[in-house]
Amino acid sequence: MSLALLTDKYELTMLEAALMDGTAGRRSVFEVFARRLPHGRRYGVVAGTGRLMELLEALSFDAPDGSLEWLVESGTVTPATAEWLASYRFTGSISGYAEGEVYFPGSPVLTVDGTFAECVILETLILSVLNHDCAVASAASRMTGAAGDRPCLEMGARRTHEEAAAAAARAAYVAGFAGTSLLEAGRRWGIPTIGTAAHAFTLVHDSEREAFAAQLAAQTAATTLLVDTYDIRQAVNLAVELAGPALRAVRLDSGDLPNLARAVRRQLDALGATGTNITVTSDLDEYAIAALAAAPVDSYGVGTKLVTGSGAPTAEMIYKLVAREGAGGRLEPVEKRSSGGKSTVGGAKWAGRRIDDSGIAEEEVILTGPAVHPVAPEAYGLRPLQIGYIDHGQTDWARAGGACLPAARARHLASRDELPPAGWRLSEGEPAIRTTVSNVLDGAGA
Repeated sequence: MSLALLTDKYELTMLEAALMDGTAGRRSVFEVFARRLPHGRRYGVVAGTGRLMELLEALSFDAPDGSLEWLVESGTVTPATAEWLASYRFTGSISGYAEGEVYFPGSPVLTVDGTFAECVILETLILSVLNHDCAVASAASRMTGAAGDRPCLEMGARRTHEEAAAAAARAAYVAGFAGTSLLEAGRRWGIPTIGTAAHAFTLVHDSEREAFAAQLAAQTAATTLLVDTYDIRQAVNLAVELAGPALRAVRLDSGDLPNLARAVRRQLDALGATGTNITVTSDLDEYAIAALAAAPVDSYGVGTKLVTGSGAPTAEMIYKLVAREGAGGRLEPVEKRSSGGKSTVGGAKWAGRRIDDSGIAEEEVILTGPAVHPVAPEAYGLRPLQIGYIDHGQTDWARAGGACLPAARARHLASRDELPPAGWRLSEGEPAIRTTVSNVLDGAGA
């Protein structure tokens, strides 16, 4: 697979035309944002920017995989354009919302500043990463919010594409999930891994007793026994008989989970296994997790609904040109003015969040206008939301690398805690806070 060819064809046809007419070198500012949140959602969660920076660092068209030759042979580009692509490296700057931040309609989640040529060919890669990872993180945040202090565990690798599975595990971890079943996510990013046994392990043995005994011999009592292959009550009795009261957990994967959890909790306590936890799985989403709030459940395993965004598999983000170099090298705002709800707001943007005296978010403020210098949201009494990821081609790995995942997790909890109470509701409603766009004078806040 060629990373460079994870690009829509029109990006290269635009590149070729721009190289021919001289606009390829014109400084341009592109912005990634969502016009709306998925239906009924109160907020979105930024995830994937760290992963994206790793991909951009590796992006090259001159790999020895025949990509450039194929582009010419297929008639996609001319040899002259292929020569330009052979030396391509992104030398511009990228800033954006820090991973873990919540966002709202119109939030400038990512800003890409460079020449038109080097920015335009990044559209598909940027959107494919952010649309997927933000969708998963947004669903994960609703789930961890519903779960409260009980941990959520990501178990969706078998329900999506193999690479999407790793990305989903990372995005879920940013939004508060405690671990993942996918080993590759653990290897790449240090995410804690979890997993013990499936129904197949019980079924391959001649009896449930033999299966439990084998698992305990391999993993000790610090394991989780799956107790709903046959009769749950008998399996719980057997689990405590073989493991003793030190058994870490039992797992329920089917049935009426709230009532089953109550029955199993009573049974475990009666057997003296008061410290044995109950983990539930079985196609959970945020609503099912919320419905289990009163049940004696200790953790949740979530798969399909998480990796598919719990009904919103894309964050609906778009990549639009908002400013270009004009006369005298000055940046000029540009905007799409078409009807049908697809217009854009021109100009480079700086985002801040207005926080009241009690620490609750009141408003998302987007500052824009013909400012020559960067605008400081702090000068307007706002909490700044954007950080620099790449500065003239140099990546700041302290902010963009995998090592910042713990900071992203902490940032998400703090950002979500700023939301007003309505922002936490799972019921359909408007965004948790309003977004306003404010024009600033040239150089204001510099």
